[in-house]
Amino acid sequence: MNSPNDIEWRISNGQVAYPEALAEMERRNAAVQGGEAKELIWLLEHPPLYTAGTSSDPAELLSRDFPVYETGRGGRHTYHGPGQRVGYVILNLRKRNADVRGFVHALEDWVIAALAEFGVAGRAVDGRVGIWCDTPSGQEAKIGAIGIRIRKWVTMHGFSVNIDPNLSHFGGIIPCGISEYPVTSLAQMGIAATLAQFDEALQKTAGHFLKAIDPDPAGSM
Repeated sequence: MNSPNDIEWRISNGQVAYPEALAEMERRNAAVQGGEAKELIWLLEHPPLYTAGTSSDPAELLSRDFPVYETGRGGRHTYHGPGQRVGYVILNLRKRNADVRGFVHALEDWVIAALAEFGVAGRAVDGRVGIWCDTPSGQEAKIGAIGIRIRKWVTMHGFSVNIDPNLSHFGGIIPCGISEYPVTSLAQMGIAATLAQFDEALQKTAGHFLKAIDPDPAGSM
């Protein structure tokens, strides 16, 4: 089994500009392809911005109050900003399970497991992108987004989870093209959590994610 020690964990303090993060992901993706660098799990925070995935509909961009960046990841429009934990995952699926759908499901399950550490019952929903949960009022809402790109079997991009962002900023888009449901956050659900605490939950539950995409499920952590 691939060892977690083969992966660099990076946590960036402060806000990382999106063009800087994208350039770093592309550099690291190429280096991992060439066997010149370790795989990377990068946890960070962006200033307020919108990104447009490969399936984006311009009609779903309702405001240009924040910068809009075209990106090669799958999916539609999403928002990133302070109080949201973004995770970029650069892994070589050639030495793991070269299964795109399985990778996405494993990524979803990882975020769901991290949310469970805070008592939140997150879930994936067929036909709807992202991570969903029920608010205290019983309203189904989106708490996390998933969007990936795979270049020569090395992944890029990843997930975002709303810890305590300004939820009004999501009003500038139709998040992931889904207008029927609101977005929520741990803070809106009455859960006081910091980005650092959520990072700890991600690290605690990462073993299950890595095991799920390992080519040898019988292997030990």
